[in-house]
Amino acid sequence: MSDSVATNKRAFRDYTVLETVEAGIELKGSEVKSLRAGKINLAESFARIEEGQVFLYNTHISPYAQASYLNVDPTRSRRLLLHKKQIRKLDMELSQKGLTLVPLKMYFNDKGFAKLLLAICKGKRSYDHREDVKRREVDRKIRQTMKDRNR
Repeated sequence: MSDSVATNKRAFRDYTVLETVEAGIELKGSEVKSLRAGKINLAESFARIEEGQVFLYNTHISPYAQASYLNVDPTRSRRLLLHKKQIRKLDMELSQKGLTLVPLKMYFNDKGFAKLLLAICKGKRSYDHREDVKRREVDRKIRQTMKDRNR
């Protein structure tokens, strides 16, 4: 993975990531230009499997200013490009209760193609959030004491 465009920080906070898969994304020309400029928001995004295809919803890609009339709806649904075998596997895993498809990261690969890192996630409960906060605090204290001892 190279040239990261956007990360979905909310996904890491609200979900436990179980498995990830890389997917291509079907974009219009002006959308690619906006992506290269970093004008994308993945915060409210999610993916859904419909009729054997995977679609990405609520992703906001701002219109490219120089494209004028060639611009498309910034929040339109976009088809994700996966092999049928991958889609069937995702569909089987998502049939379990409480699992969802969430985009984690949008980037350009070495060949210059826009890619999306999709994750099968399970929603965190409030006590999971508290455990994460405690773990971060303990790790910070350990790093601080190690830093003090090394002086």
